[in-house]
Amino acid sequence: MRLVSTLLLFPLSYCCILSNSPIPTAHGFSLGHRAQRRHPIVRQMSSSTANNEANSRTIRKLHGISSPEILKHDTFLLDMWGVMHNGHEPYEGVLETVRELKERGKKLIILSNSSKRRDDSENMLEKLGFNLGDFENIITSGDVSHVLLRNDAPSLGCSNWEIISNLIQNNQRKVFVFGSGDNDESYCISAGWTLAPIQEADLIVSRGTFTINDGTTVVSKTDNEDEYWSIMERSMMVAAQRKVPMLVTNPDKVRPDASRNPMPGSIGDTYERFLWTSHCPPMGEMSEEDARTYVKRIGKPFQEVYDIALHGSDSSKAIMIGDALETDITGGNAIGCSTVWVIKDGIHNVDVEEKGMQRVVDGFNANSEFTYAYGKKVTPDYAVDNFRW
Repeated sequence: MRLVSTLLLFPLSYCCILSNSPIPTAHGFSLGHRAQRRHPIVRQMSSSTANNEANSRTIRKLHGISSPEILKHDTFLLDMWGVMHNGHEPYEGVLETVRELKERGKKLIILSNSSKRRDDSENMLEKLGFNLGDFENIITSGDVSHVLLRNDAPSLGCSNWEIISNLIQNNQRKVFVFGSGDNDESYCISAGWTLAPIQEADLIVSRGTFTINDGTTVVSKTDNEDEYWSIMERSMMVAAQRKVPMLVTNPDKVRPDASRNPMPGSIGDTYERFLWTSHCPPMGEMSEEDARTYVKRIGKPFQEVYDIALHGSDSSKAIMIGDALETDITGGNAIGCSTVWVIKDGIHNVDVEEKGMQRVVDGFNANSEFTYAYGKKVTPDYAVDNFRW
C-alpha cells in the first residue's frame, strides 16, 4: 500500500513520524471509520477540553420526531443519507414523517454534504418518492462550492473564500481535480476554471476519491488502483511544496455505508499533513493552524451552509437532525441550535449497539482534537432510533 493510501486510513500517525513527534498511543489506530474520522493536526488536549469531557451531559432518548421537545422548533435542518434514505430507498416511516411535519407548518431544509449540484439531489429525492415542494431549501456542498468557484457566494447568502477571490482577480483559474468521475470537468468549466496539471494548477478541487483529472488524462482508481495512489501521492507532494490551496466540496471522511471507504474529507485531511510536514520547522515556518488555512471545506459542520439555511434567523428556533457526530451534531452545536442524533439508520449504529450512546459520544469527545470539533465537546440534545413520527 502506498504512502498516501495509508494516510487516508491512518490520519494521525504519519504527521507524528515526519515531525519527529511521538505517536500518541492513547488514541490507537485501526483500519476503519474510527481512525479515518480523526483530524490530522497533532497537539496536546487542553485542560479545558478534559474538563468539558468530565462534565459531559446525558443524552435524552426520545421515542420519535413527534416528541414535544422536537416539535417546539420551527425550522428543521435535515441530513439526507443515514436519516432520510440509504441511497436506494427511503427508510421506513420517513415519507410519513415529512408529511406530518409539513402539516404542522414546519420549515424543512435539507443540508447534504454531497459534492454534486442541487439538481442531482432533487432528482434522487423525487425518485425515492419525496415531494420537493415539502422542502424550503435543498442545500448541497457541491452547489455551495460551485458558487465559491464563481466568486458569487453572496448570491446564496454566504461569504466567498478570499483565496479563490484573489486567484480570480489575478486571472489564475487553473484547477487540478480529485474527482468522483461524474461530470468533474464540466463542474469546473461551468464555474470558469480550466483543468491543468498539478505543476500549473492554482487550485485543487477535491470532490471524489475515484479519479484524478488534469484536463488531459483521467486516472481511475477502479481501472488501475496502483497508478491512482501513485499519482495522488506525487500530486500532493508537488502541490504541498507549491502551497496550492484546496477546496473540499464534501467534508465527509468516510462513506455512510458498510464499506466506510474514504471520502473527499479524508483527502483534505491528508493534504493538510503534506502541507504542514513540507513547511514546518526546520524546513519552514508553517504552523499546524497555517496549514489548515490552505484547505477550505464546504458543508456540515462548517459555517457557510448554515448561513444559507438560516438567513440570519434565530438558530435557537432551529433543530439539526442527523446521524454523524462529526458533521451533523458538531455543526448544530457550533451554531447554537438543538440537535437530534439519529442512530439505527446512521453511521454510528454498530458502535452504539456495542457500547451504548453515551460511551460512543464520550469516545468521540476524548479524541475531538482530531475531528472537525477541533477539541470542543460535542453532545446531542436528543437521540432517536430513526427519523420516524
